[in-house]
Amino acid sequence: MRVQIWMLLATQWLTPADANRKIDRKKVVSNFNPQRHESSNSTPVQVGNGNFAFGVDVTGLQTFQPFAIQSSWGWHNFSLPTTPGQTQLTDFTGLDWWTHGRLVKYSQPNSAEPEISNWLIQNPQRINLGRIGFWFGSDHVDITESDLSEKLQTLDLYSGIISSQFTVLGSKVTIKTSADPDSDTVAIQIQSDLIKKGQLGVFFDYPYPDRNKFDAPFVGVWNASSLHTTSLQQSRSQAQISHDIDATTYYTNIYWDGEGCISDASKGTHRYVLQANPSHDSTLELTVNYSPKRGQRFEDDAGSVVRSSAKWWREYWEDGAFIDLTGTKDTKATELQRRIILSQYLLAVNEAGRDPPQESGLVNNGWYGKFHMEMVLWHLLQWARWGKWSLLDRSIPHVYDRFLPTSIERARDMGYKGARWGKMSDPTGRSAPGEINSLLIWQQPHPFYFAEVEYRAFPSPETLKKWDKVLTESAEYMVSFAWWNSSTNVFDLGAPMYPVSENTNPNATINPTFELAYWRFGLKIAEKWKVRQKLEAPPSWLNVSKSLAPLPIINSTYPIYEGIPDMWIDPVTYTDHPAMTGIYGLLPPTSDVNLTVVANTANKIASVWDFANLFGWDFPMLAMNAARLGRSDTAIEYLLDPNFAFDDVGMPIGGPRVPTPYFPGSGGLLLAVAMMAGGWDGNEGPKFPKGWDVRAEGFLPAL
Repeated sequence: MRVQIWMLLATQWLTPADANRKIDRKKVVSNFNPQRHESSNSTPVQVGNGNFAFGVDVTGLQTFQPFAIQSSWGWHNFSLPTTPGQTQLTDFTGLDWWTHGRLVKYSQPNSAEPEISNWLIQNPQRINLGRIGFWFGSDHVDITESDLSEKLQTLDLYSGIISSQFTVLGSKVTIKTSADPDSDTVAIQIQSDLIKKGQLGVFFDYPYPDRNKFDAPFVGVWNASSLHTTSLQQSRSQAQISHDIDATTYYTNIYWDGEGCISDASKGTHRYVLQANPSHDSTLELTVNYSPKRGQRFEDDAGSVVRSSAKWWREYWEDGAFIDLTGTKDTKATELQRRIILSQYLLAVNEAGRDPPQESGLVNNGWYGKFHMEMVLWHLLQWARWGKWSLLDRSIPHVYDRFLPTSIERARDMGYKGARWGKMSDPTGRSAPGEINSLLIWQQPHPFYFAEVEYRAFPSPETLKKWDKVLTESAEYMVSFAWWNSSTNVFDLGAPMYPVSENTNPNATINPTFELAYWRFGLKIAEKWKVRQKLEAPPSWLNVSKSLAPLPIINSTYPIYEGIPDMWIDPVTYTDHPAMTGIYGLLPPTSDVNLTVVANTANKIASVWDFANLFGWDFPMLAMNAARLGRSDTAIEYLLDPNFAFDDVGMPIGGPRVPTPYFPGSGGLLLAVAMMAGGWDGNEGPKFPKGWDVRAEGFLPAL
């Protein structure tokens, strides 16, 4: 009913032509089914459901490339240090920084306690659940991908099924790979004469976790067999492999049709091989389920998973908003449409789980597999803007509810009121120690953006109640954090702090442009939220909102922060996130935004900024700024910038500082496209270049 109400509201924004020409979504989606003839050495083709993902090479399994199998629940802790005084979490003390005349405790690595500091940064780490690949018989253990011919792999985006085929040992092999929408299960359907000849089986293997900050393109250590254990139990057509890694244990439940057995392929390793009995025909179908619980069973056969996958993906594509650019002859429109479609698929596979996603989704590990709370908006807000509310509701606002106690404790320990949201987080809400981690603040107003977008779609007492406590505690911290400057008679933000760009001197950074605008935006929403409930906002909220420092201006442009030396002169100042564009693009204009200065700033950024060093989401942010300024052609140029690249299967290239994929770029792309399709308050969409044939369904205007 909730989704139906949203769609009813959304149709009010369709033009009569759009309403009469329903988009053939399957046709548009299927135009961009990716194909491969070789394995990539950096990105897999994937199936998954948001909480579980299975990445494959060109064989449809992980035969030659050990791409990851990852989940929402698959985490591991290494043992705590044994050095006296650093053996438990309470031994970590952090560092004190002078902050407006008082010492504030910040969660930062302490040189006097390096081992427990590093342990907290590295743990927990997300684990690769294993590897599944083809076994070609004991006489052909040296087969490589170059021994295969007639390789072809196609991902059917509309059904979520990967079809792969190749020829090896003189016989053709075909395989379909799919994932169950509701469990951590992959289904595998294989056809080949090699099966009944005993020359084709399926192996299962297990790695040990790594301590790398970035573990990409592959996750885990495959030659540390002595550090972990596996054990096998099996019956006629099913088996369970338990994997023990220190204090972490999980289970692989394997079910196959007909008779067969699993054997230990090589003593001293963790590789097992499933072979069908000699009497078996040329077909082998199996399901492989991963679970943290021993007793959990998955009893559907592979065919049932295929049908469930097809049904789920069909509904996914047909629900919510959609845009069709295929009527435009411009190659830019074709490439943008490709990115849109592939991003929608990949984000459903990697970024629709119970927790906010890590930067690389469920493909590989960045920052030990943890997620960044300041990036939640770029990952997840697009679900709301595209009407995929059931997927957003898996994590937001529940993660804020779960993290509220630890966030209140974090603020209290620092001497503030309310809840301070962390940065580099794990599923418990613990934020890893770090100078940037503890001094970054732009994640704080995110709940207000999520809440307001939801209220616009579902303006009800239930929505107000759902978000009220989170918004109240968020606002309390924001008001407590703002410091009254008696010499200027305004409330300042900082110092010490890091702005979005993370490349300034934290002790000199005060009143950053984006954070000031975002703070004012959040507090205005906080006030609205109380008024909607017929309550009065606390006077302190109104006072800080009204008296926040004005946005800084240098030479008729918005700088990174107030008083920054050498803005637009020192290249260091324009080599990271150009966050000031977000004050009129990502955000609607607050009361002190000067549009002439906004335009001047956009022009200056276009002429001097180091685009080669930008992160993926910077380009959608620039595009939204350009769109609001009426520069739709420029917006498209930003979304297709050579430094904002997507590979053949739609994985956003990480760039010079982070591995591939870097999914905030995908979420940002969809956020920008949604704004261009639906327009914004007082200026309805679509907002695309003149002459483009744009058909859009179901987009509400942006804030």
